Amino acid sequence: MPNWAYRSLRRSAGQRSAPVTVTVGAPTSGLEGAHELPHGSVETVPWLLAKMPYLGSEDVVKELKKALCNPHIQTDRLRYRNVIQRVIRHMTQGLDMSGVFMEMVKASATVDIVQKKLVYLYMGTYAPLKPDLALLAINTLCKDCSDPNPMVRGLALRSMCSLRMPGVQEYIQQPVLNGLRDKASYVRRVAVLGCAKMHNLHGDSEVDGALVNELYSLLRDQDPIVVVNCLRSLEEILKQEGGVVINKPIAHHLLNRMSKLDQWGQAEVLHFLLRYQPRSEEELFDILNLLDSYLKSSSTGVVMGATKLFLILAKKFPHVQTDVLVRVKGPLLAACSSESRELCFAALCHVRQVLHSLPGHFSSHYKKFFCSYSEPHYIKLQKVEVLCELVNDENVQQVLEELQGYCTDVSADFAQAAIFAIGSIAKTYTEQCVQILTELLGLRQEHITTVVVQTFRDLVWLCPQCTEAVCQALPGCEENIQDSEGKQALIWLLGVHGEKIPNAPYVLEDFVENVKSETFPAVKMELLTALMRLFLSRPAECQDMLGRLLHYCIEEEKDMAVRDRGLFYYRLLLVGIDEVKQILCSPKSDPSLGLLEDQPERPVNSWASDFNTLVPVYGKAHWATISKSQKVERHRLELPTNTSLAISGQLISEENKEGIQESPDSEALMLVPNLQLTAEYFEKTWLSLKVTHQQVFPWQGEVQPDTLQMALKVVNVQTIAMSRTGAQPWKAYLSAQDDTGCLFLTELLLKPENSEMQISVKQSEARTDTLHGFVSVLETVIGTIGDIKS
Repeated sequence: MPNWAYRSLRRSAGQRSAPVTVTVGAPTSGLEGAHELPHGSVETVPWLLAKMPYLGSEDVVKELKKALCNPHIQTDRLRYRNVIQRVIRHMTQGLDMSGVFMEMVKASATVDIVQKKLVYLYMGTYAPLKPDLALLAINTLCKDCSDPNPMVRGLALRSMCSLRMPGVQEYIQQPVLNGLRDKASYVRRVAVLGCAKMHNLHGDSEVDGALVNELYSLLRDQDPIVVVNCLRSLEEILKQEGGVVINKPIAHHLLNRMSKLDQWGQAEVLHFLLRYQPRSEEELFDILNLLDSYLKSSSTGVVMGATKLFLILAKKFPHVQTDVLVRVKGPLLAACSSESRELCFAALCHVRQVLHSLPGHFSSHYKKFFCSYSEPHYIKLQKVEVLCELVNDENVQQVLEELQGYCTDVSADFAQAAIFAIGSIAKTYTEQCVQILTELLGLRQEHITTVVVQTFRDLVWLCPQCTEAVCQALPGCEENIQDSEGKQALIWLLGVHGEKIPNAPYVLEDFVENVKSETFPAVKMELLTALMRLFLSRPAECQDMLGRLLHYCIEEEKDMAVRDRGLFYYRLLLVGIDEVKQILCSPKSDPSLGLLEDQPERPVNSWASDFNTLVPVYGKAHWATISKSQKVERHRLELPTNTSLAISGQLISEENKEGIQESPDSEALMLVPNLQLTAEYFEKTWLSLKVTHQQVFPWQGEVQPDTLQMALKVVNVQTIAMSRTGAQPWKAYLSAQDDTGCLFLTELLLKPENSEMQISVKQSEARTDTLHGFVSVLETVIGTIGDIKS
C-alpha cells in the first residue's frame, strides 16, 4: 500500500480519506507474508495498520512534546505559537500528532486568539480519536464559552459544536442556549448555526419545540446575519416537516430588512420568500415594487433570486414576466462575460432557457456570444448553441462567418459542434449554409467531412430543395470518411439519391469489397438497405454487387442482426420487385411534422420554478434522475465513511454492462449508489446476523478480482475485501443497501477442488422479496463475468 494511502487512513474522524483498494492476501509493501482471509471473518483496517510500519517520525512527536513543555518557550509568546503551528502543519500532512494532546489542551489557556484558534483546530481533530482525553477538551471549551471576550466565546462555541463524538450533545446544549441570548452578535450568529449542528447530532430524535420557537423569535434580531442564520438553521431542523414556514408577518419583516442585509443574505431571503403567496393583487404589486431595485443589483445571485421571485409571483401576469426578463437582460449579459467560468456557464444555460419563451430576445447582442480562443470547451459549446437561436435576417451573415471560422478549430469536438450549428441554421437559411458546408468538404479533413455529410443527410430530408446541391458536392468525399456515423450518412445519401449521383454504384462497390473488414454492424445494415434501393433505380450496375453482399451477409456474417437483414431482403426479392419497391420506396414522411425542427415556444410559467436552479445546467431529465438519487440517499443508514473502494479502468465491455443493468429479475430492487461501508462495521454486523440465503453454483476457472469488482460497482454493490487470484479457498465479502435501508452482506466462497462457488447472504431486515431481487442481481453479475451453469 502506498504511503499516501496509509496517511489517509490515519486521518481524524470527520475527514474524508483517500480511496484505498484492499485486496486480501495480495502482497503489498510493508505487509510481508500476508495471511489468507480466514473462513467466517473479515480483514479490517486496524489489522492492516498493525502490520504496517509507522511512516511518521516518533522523534518529531517527542521533540514537539518537549518543546511544548519547555517553560522558556511557554514564556515566549511567539516561540510558543510557532511550536503549535508546527504541530498543526504535521497534522495536516497526515502525521499522527495525538501524542501531544495533553500539552495542546494546556496551550489553550491563553489570551492569544490566534493560538486559541490553532489549539481548537487540533482539539476538534483528535478529540473523537481520544475519548478518554476528550472530556478535557470539552471542559476547556465550556470554560472558554464564558470568557469575557466575545471572540473567544464565539470561537469556543463554534469549535465545541464541530465535535463529532457520541455523548457530546449534553455538554453543548447549555452553551448553545446561552449563546442565543448573548449580548454579542458574533456569539449569537455562532449559536444559531450551532442549533442546527446540535440537531444533527441527535439524529432522528424529535424536534425541540422550545428551540424552534427561540429561533423564530430571533428572526427579529437586530443583527442581519443572525436573521439569515436563523432561516438556515430552521430549514435544517425542520427539514422533515417541510422546512421553515414563511407567513405574512415574517415575510413583511424580511422584506423590510432586505436593505440591511449583505448580498449573500439578500439572495438567501429571496429564496425563502418564494414560499409566501400574497393574499391580494395590491400586496403582490407592493412586494414587486419593493424588490424592483434588486433586479439591477451588482450581485448576480441577488439578480437571479429576484428574477425568479418576480416570475413566480407574477405567474398570472405574463406581461409583467416579459418586462422582468427584458430588465434583467443586462445583468445576464454581464454574467455571460464574467471572468468566472462557472458563473459564465450557468448564465449561458439560463440565457438558453429564456430563449425558449422569448426567441431572439438577445439577438441585438449576438456578438456577446462570439467565442474567445482562451475560453474552455464547455463555454464555447454553450455559446454556439445560443448563437443558433439568435440568427435573424440582419445578423445571419456575421453569425455564419463566425461559425465558419470555428469549423477549423484545433479542437475536433468544437469544430464538429460548429458544423452542426450551421446545419441547424440551414433549416431557415438553406442556400448560404449549403454553400459553406460545401466549401468545408473541400478541406478534405476527416472529422470535418464526417460531420458535414451527417448534416447533409438531415438537411435533404427537411429541405428537399437543397438535394441537387448536396448531390453535386458528395463525389470524392468518401475517401475522407472513416467514422461509423459518417459512413452511415454517406451510404444513406447514396442509396436514397443515388440516381442523381453518377458514381454512387462505384462508391457502394468499394464498401461491398471491404465489407469483411468493416467493424461496425450498423454500417453493414445501412449498406444492405442502400444497395437495395439503388438496385431499384440502377439495376444493371448494382445486380452483381448486391448478390455478393447478400451472399456474404447470409453465409459468412457473424452478427445476427446483419444476417437477419440479409435474409429478409433475399426473401423479399424472391417475392417480387414490386413488393420491394412498395416497402423500400414508400412515401417519405412529411417534413412539416417537425421531427428535426426546433421546439415551439414555451410559456414562462413552464420553467419559472426551474430558474436559478441546477435544472438549466443539467437539463430537466438529468436533474430528475439526480433528485431521485438524493431522495434515495435519505434512506441510507448512518454508516462510517472512513474507508472507500476505488476502482479504475474499463474492465468489462459495454455489452456486459447493459446485460447487468437490464436484468429483468432486479427491476423491483433499487440499490443505493456509492455505499461506503467500513470493514470494521461490516465485520461487526456480519457476526451479529444469521445467514438468510445460501446457494451453490458450479464454477470453472479462476476469478479475476478486478473484473468482478467493476461489474459489482456497476450494480451498486460494494466490495469490502477480496482474495487475490489463485488463492485457495478464494473469498470475497460484499455489501449493498436498497432504497428502504435494508442492508445486504454477502460472502462468496470458491472451492476449486469442488468446482463450485457458494454464496451466503445476510440481511439487516428479514424481507423475502428484496432478498430474491438481490440474489438475482448477484446471479446476473457472476453469470456475466464467469461461467455459471445452473
